[in-house]
Amino acid sequence: MSAILKAETPDQVVEALAWAAAGEAPLEVVGRGSKRALGRPSQAAHTLDLAALSGITLYEPDELVLSARAGTPLAEIEAALAECNQMLAFEPSGLGGLAAPVGAAEKPAEDGAAETAAVGSIGGALACNLAGPRRIKAGAARDHFLGFTAVSGRGERFQSGGRVVKNVTGYDLMKLLAGSYGTLAAMTDVTVKVLPRPQKTYSVLVFGLDDGAAVAAMTAALNSPHEVSAAAHLPAAAAARSSVPYVAKAGAAVTALRLEGPGPSVTHRVAALRVQLQAFGVNEELHSVNSLRFWREVRDLELIAAAPGEVLWKVSLPPSQAARMTTGLHAAECLFDWGGGLVWLALPAADDGGAAALRRALAESGGHATLVRAPEELRARIDVFQSQAPALAALTQRIKESFDPLHLLNPGRMYAGV
Repeated sequence: MSAILKAETPDQVVEALAWAAAGEAPLEVVGRGSKRALGRPSQAAHTLDLAALSGITLYEPDELVLSARAGTPLAEIEAALAECNQMLAFEPSGLGGLAAPVGAAEKPAEDGAAETAAVGSIGGALACNLAGPRRIKAGAARDHFLGFTAVSGRGERFQSGGRVVKNVTGYDLMKLLAGSYGTLAAMTDVTVKVLPRPQKTYSVLVFGLDDGAAVAAMTAALNSPHEVSAAAHLPAAAAARSSVPYVAKAGAAVTALRLEGPGPSVTHRVAALRVQLQAFGVNEELHSVNSLRFWREVRDLELIAAAPGEVLWKVSLPPSQAARMTTGLHAAECLFDWGGGLVWLALPAADDGGAAALRRALAESGGHATLVRAPEELRARIDVFQSQAPALAALTQRIKESFDPLHLLNPGRMYAGV
């Protein structure tokens, strides 16, 4: 009989893991459930629910540091940071409900328009190492992860890091837990670095570029001195789904470059970038509220649609290879982020969901692919994450054995047997 263990305190997490270790009972570790369908299907009969392990425990705006229970909703953290004009610089993505049927919370924006808050928990964002469009400038979630307290598969509490970067001594375990998808330990408390919110957020839009020309335009902008903080390309179908009129009514593909910072600086840099990009075609500016709304849509994948007969892949690769790959795979839908270094692809769900063809293409160009949305049967049958080289797979196995020797925590979620 399956059991749902709901932990409301860190001590209860220790008790739950001790119980699981004593009975060698595998657990599916769940926060707020928004990323539950990421990875391979659960191979655990019991569930450890950490949603009640919530609340901000420390916030020092002057020190740019925040600590919270791992199950704290991202929306709650973003709201607290907004009151002090600060933000999570890694811009965690809610994946637009694509990883699970979870709705987004709503809160009023400064102008009264609806602002979609990020979905999920802070622990889940760190465990999956999620980052949005600002990753090309600010880095991934792991780059802002200062410390944690967690419980291992042995039922032992441990911690690493601290409240400032210089306090990270010994083994930097944050780098291991970020991106481990809950397979190494159940985090109870986390500490992250935060940053001031930009005074102004403007975007430059270039219209009508094909995928190859769009990557060239984004590369030129990112290599310019204008401090571009995000670069995305939307084919016409994706652009038409935007709630921003300038984008939705373009009637063509839209390539977007974001610039942030003090008002006069942003105004100057936008003007200079528009002049630089004239060679690529007609361009326009997107200001303040509309610019913020547009990048939230990109962050949360609200502009790419995968039909019921299609699966969604997340592909990281050299930007120079992005257009060639999408053309060769005949993707039903695609969206470019990170200047072309990240491509979201919708492919037919038949057979292997396009896995073999996609990974053959990546073997030639470099990069890796992760299956983000697919039926459970397909996720159980193929490699959801990129297969590891033998030496790396052996290292992954040794790390798993060190933290979770009985394979109790999310067993098989990333790789079979790990």
